[in-house]
Amino acid sequence: MKVLIFAILSLIVYTDPGKISKINTLKSEARKAFNSGDYQTAVSKYQMLKDSLLVNEDEIKLNLAHAYYQLNDSAQAISTYQEATASLDKTIRSKANQQLGIINNQQGKFEEALNNFKQAIKADPNNMDARYNYEMLKKKLEEKKKQEEQQKQDPKQNDQQKNKNEEKKEEQNKKDKEKSEQEKKEDQKKSENKDEKSKEEKKDEEQKKDEQQKDSEKPSEEKKETPPSVSEKLQQMKISEEKAKMLLEAMKNQEVQYLQQNKRKATKPKEKGKPDW
Repeated sequence: MKVLIFAILSLIVYTDPGKISKINTLKSEARKAFNSGDYQTAVSKYQMLKDSLLVNEDEIKLNLAHAYYQLNDSAQAISTYQEATASLDKTIRSKANQQLGIINNQQGKFEEALNNFKQAIKADPNNMDARYNYEMLKKKLEEKKKQEEQQKQDPKQNDQQKNKNEEKKEEQNKKDKEKSEQEKKEDQKKSENKDEKSKEEKKDEEQKKDEQQKDSEKPSEEKKETPPSVSEKLQQMKISEEKAKMLLEAMKNQEVQYLQQNKRKATKPKEKGKPDW
């Protein structure tokens, strides 16, 4: 009886031109909102189609579930995907199972996810995404199971491996520590050598300064003290030492000029046949 009523209502909806126009408009708006990333508006439009206008299309259910998934509303997404898995359309049924597998895998429900991917492949063998996810998850579960079996069968071996890893880690830490200490020693040695070199340079500079100071304190060799007797005579003559030096220098210059003038005078030629005397 319920099925008959629903069929009659659906017939009324799809035969009313006003309803058809509204449905098409909402579909277009929902699709546009979803493609632009406005998933909240898409949910609102698809929900109106599904609940208010009683549009029972599997494609709308699948798109609504996709919009919930994009909004991270896992509970509503799972519920709506499960509705879509009952679709007669194998492509929609396969995609719905695939998405359920993805959600269960994200939540750590690996066995359920593997079964979802398996159902997706059964519904549509050409669904390569579902097949890839199935193979990868199956391999992951097999490896995990293998590791658990090894741990159960040989716990001692695992302990030994753990101890080896710890010993290896301690040895590496020891080497790193020794290397660090060696580097510190080398840096300290370099610093000490640098300080010692700086001290030697400072010492050499101080020594050079002392020598320069001593040299400056020595009396000049060019400066000669005037003998006491000469000094007394100059005092009696009321002539200073500087003036006396100037007079001596002038006399020397006059003597040099005189000698040069004598050299310039021509000598008479000797007569032939006369002796030099």
